[in-house]
Amino acid sequence: MLRIDDISYSVEGRPLIEGASAVIPTGHKVGLVGRNGTGKTTLFRLIRGDLTLEGGAISIPKGARMGGVSQEVPGNEVSLLNTVLAADTERVALLEEAETATDPSRIAEVQTRLADIDAWSAEARASSVLKGLGFTAEEQQQPCSAFSGGWRMRVALAAVLFSEPDLLLLDEPTNYLDLEGALWLESYLARYPHTVLIVSHDRGLLNRAVGGILHLEDKQLTYYNAPYDKFAEIRAAKLAVAEAENVKAKARVAHLQSFVDRFRAKASKAVQAQSRLKMIDKIKLISTPQEAALRAFSFPEPEELSPPIINMEGASVGYDGKPVLSNLTLRIDQDDRIALLGRNGEGKSTLSKLLSDRLQPLSGRVTRSNKLRIGFFAQHQVDELYVDETPIEHLRRMRPDESPSRLRARLSGFGLMAAQAETEVGRLSGGQKARLSLLLATLDAPHLLILDEPTNHLDIESREALVEALTAYSGAVVLVSHDMHLLSLVADRLWLVKDGRVAPYEDDLEAYRKLLLQSDAPPKKAGDKPKKPRPSQAAIADLKAEVKKCEARMAKLEDMRDKLAKRLADPAIYDEERRDEAKVWQAKYSEVMVALERAEELWMRAESKLEKATS
Repeated sequence: MLRIDDISYSVEGRPLIEGASAVIPTGHKVGLVGRNGTGKTTLFRLIRGDLTLEGGAISIPKGARMGGVSQEVPGNEVSLLNTVLAADTERVALLEEAETATDPSRIAEVQTRLADIDAWSAEARASSVLKGLGFTAEEQQQPCSAFSGGWRMRVALAAVLFSEPDLLLLDEPTNYLDLEGALWLESYLARYPHTVLIVSHDRGLLNRAVGGILHLEDKQLTYYNAPYDKFAEIRAAKLAVAEAENVKAKARVAHLQSFVDRFRAKASKAVQAQSRLKMIDKIKLISTPQEAALRAFSFPEPEELSPPIINMEGASVGYDGKPVLSNLTLRIDQDDRIALLGRNGEGKSTLSKLLSDRLQPLSGRVTRSNKLRIGFFAQHQVDELYVDETPIEHLRRMRPDESPSRLRARLSGFGLMAAQAETEVGRLSGGQKARLSLLLATLDAPHLLILDEPTNHLDIESREALVEALTAYSGAVVLVSHDMHLLSLVADRLWLVKDGRVAPYEDDLEAYRKLLLQSDAPPKKAGDKPKKPRPSQAAIADLKAEVKKCEARMAKLEDMRDKLAKRLADPAIYDEERRDEAKVWQAKYSEVMVALERAEELWMRAESKLEKATS
C-alpha cells in the first residue's frame, strides 16, 4: 500500500501541505482532486522522491515499481513501437541475457521468467496500447522525431502503461488526448492490475475508472472510498452541515455581542460583559472550502443574426490542393450547440479552421452572415500568449482606449483577479492562462464560438463554471473536447467526422462511447449472424513471428537438453567420488526439461492462434 504519514511541505515559506496523512490500499485506483494550486502535482513529486519532505514520511512496499509520465520521449530515430517496448527494462535485459547465457541453470531461469512475464506477446501488447492512444500500425513504425511534442507525450504515456508499474502515477494524462483516446484510457485504467493514483478533472474518468477519491484541500488529505459523483454528494452534505452550524454560531455570536455592546460601560454589568466576550472567543466557525465561492465565466452577449449564420453546399477543404473533407453540406444557426466527434486525424481541426475562415474551401460554397463574428479557442493559443506580459497588457493591446478599471473588470469576469492581472503570464497557472485565452477569444462578443479542448488545465469547479457560461451564452458553439461531461451538458447536436465526410450522428454520447470501446467491426443488424472478425495482415505477421520465436527458443533448449543427456549418459559421473557432480547435472537437466515443457506449451498456443487466424 501507499502510506502517507503526517507529511508537510512549503513553497517559498508558504505551507502547501501540513500534517497530511492518507493510506491507499494495494490495487486500488484513486483520483487525486483539489482546486488548482492546492499542491496535487507537488504531492506526486514528493511521492516520487523528486522533492524532500519537511516532515513526515511516504512509504510504498519494498521492491514495488513506481512509474509515471514526467516528460515527453526524446525526438530520436527509434520507432514508437521500440520506444514503448524498451520501457519494460526487465524484458529487455532478459532477452539480451538469453542470447548470451551458457549456463543451463541460468538459461532455464531466464526462459521461465520470460514465460512468466508473457514476454513473447509484448509487441502485440505494446502495439495495442499505442493504437488505443491514436497511433496507426504504420505510425508505430515511424521514428519519434516524426511527431510533435504533444504526440510524443502520448508515446511516453504508452510506455509507462505498457511497463505496468506497481504504483502508477498519472498527472492529467487526458490533456494530450482526444475524446477517443481519453475513453480508451478510461477503459484501460479500469482494468489495470495494480495501484493507480491519477490527478484528473475529468468527471467521466473519475466516475468510471477509479473507485476512490483522495481530496487535497486546506493543506490536508481526505480519502473517500467512492467514485467522484458519490464523493461530491458526501461533500455537499458536509458543506450543508458546516454552513448550518456556522449560521447558528454567527447568530450566537451576534446575540452575545449585542449584550456586550449594551452593558460594557455599566459597572454593574461589566463582569457579565467580560464573561460573554470570553464565550465569543470560544465559538469557532467551521472552515468551509474556498470552492464554495465559484468564479464564473461571463461571455459577452452578441446581437441576434438571421439564420443560418454559416451554410455549406458541397464544400471540400484540405491542404495543398488535396481534400481532407469533401461534400460538406451543413448549416449552423445561432442557437446551435454542436460537438464534433471522430478519431484523431479524421479532420475535426480542419473543419474548425474552415468554419472560422482560417482555411478556404477547395470547392463548393461556404456562405457566412455579413455581420458574423467568430471566436476561436485552441489549446495552442494558450502556449502562444506573451509570457513576459501581464494579462492586463494583453487586453490593453486589443482595447487601447478602454480604462484600466474596465480592463480589470473584464479580467475579473473570467476569474483573473487583481493579483493575477499584474502577474506575468509566464508565472500564471495553466488554468489561469486558459481563462485569459478564453477571454481574448470572446472579447468581441462572437456569434459563433469554436472551442478546441477548452477544459485542459481547468479544475472541476472551473469546468462547471464554463458549462454554466456556455449554457447562458446566446451564440452558437462548436465544441471539440475529450470531456464527456462537458459535451453531454452543452451539446445538443453531434457531428461525426469520419472517412472524409461530416454527418449528423443520430445516437447519443453514451452510445458513441460504447461504440468506440467495441471492436472496429460495423454494428450488427437485427437478424444478422455474428461474423468472426478477420485478423489483419499485420496481426497474422505478428502471430507468425511469435511462432518462429517459440521454435527458436525450443531449439535452443533442445540443444541444451541433448548436451546434458550426453553428459548424464557417461557412466563415469556415477562413480562414488563424483556422486555430487552427478546430482548437479541431474538438477540442471530437470530445470531444462521444465523450461522446455513450458516452451512447448507456448509454441502450441502460438500455433493454435495462427491456425485459427488463417483458417
